[in-house]
Amino acid sequence: MLKFSYLLSAAALALSASPALAETVFISADRMLDVETGEYVDGPLITVVDGKVTEVATNRAPPAGAQVIDLSGHTLLPGLIDMHVHLDGRPEYGGYSGLQFSDRFWTAVAVGNAKKMLDGGFTTIRNLGASDYNVVGIDQAIEEGWVEGPRIVGAAHALGATGGHCDETFLPPSFEAKSPAVGDGPEELRKRVREQRKYGAEVIKACATGGVFSRNTAPGIQQLSLEELTAIADEAHFWGLKAAAHAHGAKGIKAAIRAGFDTIEHASYIDDEGIKLAKERGTFLSMDIFNTEYTLSQGAANGVLEENLNKERALSQAQRDNFRKAHEAGVKMVFASDAAVMPHELVGGQFRVMVEYGMSPLQAIRAATVNAADALGQTGQVGVIKPGAWADIIAVDGDPLTDVGELADVDAVIKGGKLVD
Repeated sequence: MLKFSYLLSAAALALSASPALAETVFISADRMLDVETGEYVDGPLITVVDGKVTEVATNRAPPAGAQVIDLSGHTLLPGLIDMHVHLDGRPEYGGYSGLQFSDRFWTAVAVGNAKKMLDGGFTTIRNLGASDYNVVGIDQAIEEGWVEGPRIVGAAHALGATGGHCDETFLPPSFEAKSPAVGDGPEELRKRVREQRKYGAEVIKACATGGVFSRNTAPGIQQLSLEELTAIADEAHFWGLKAAAHAHGAKGIKAAIRAGFDTIEHASYIDDEGIKLAKERGTFLSMDIFNTEYTLSQGAANGVLEENLNKERALSQAQRDNFRKAHEAGVKMVFASDAAVMPHELVGGQFRVMVEYGMSPLQAIRAATVNAADALGQTGQVGVIKPGAWADIIAVDGDPLTDVGELADVDAVIKGGKLVD
């Protein structure tokens, strides 16, 4: 019996030591958009080995007996990238209404939202702020195969000043509610960067100005000094992480750009000097110009306070006008929805608004593919369909260069060479 057990164990060990066979899949369709050139490739046959593209051929049949994802009648594009998402939130729970739920309710919400984003064609997202490290856990669960969702570059908790937009601002002093990532002074904020990285952050977010959906903060007012912002950006870069600054007001935007932040979120009141600075320094603008209609039409019913609705009314058109100005000036732009402020399943509708405010359909698509990949520091890994990239691909029925609204209702999603159900 002992000898048999030994032989069985030895056989199992030998089997486990054998190299696993590479999984090869072929993807075919009528055509594919090369987002780098802006040209269509007819009759593509994409070879995928272990989740990554190894070849893009044209007008070639797959080998006999091969595993094929046949998307005849469709146009292929790279999987989309949303650069500003909050998975553990929903707009239906505005104001104080979210306090009726357990803390772990929001982890479950994040699971549902991750699937909604993936189904919408967003195969990569940047999650810019979450409570209780919820999204760090969801990211790990996706990687381990327990839940379905996009690739996540997450910020964990957002850094900010005491009493600022990224602090807890809705509760009275008796609750002693405080965000674990607030800090005052450069050295304290450097420590907050290290703590967030320690517990799973892959990008660092800081709130340079006030915001719309907090209490007792004005979006246009700067809340972190240049010295504090510089310490945050320097520390993030020291650890090899990108830094994103929430900034609505012109002064805070310019301070964040000068401090070295890689992306500016919202950028609602950016002025001519800020636009010039962003262009000179190669800073990306990440402007959520679609969620206004939802907030103003549904916010009150969802419990959003009038104070917050008034702030949205005040800045929304300025943000859209400045989106057009920055784009016309040649500033680098990425797709950003601020999902959670609006439903995650609707964010694809932003492509139409980006075109309405000055972009061509191809420019809007690039904002959610190659531009976003560059801003993430993942050039050539996501946002393209070419050898070496993850086989993250979407299929649409029509011509997205004629009607970018096709991206609001994708027909098929492939992540890592696997068709998403």
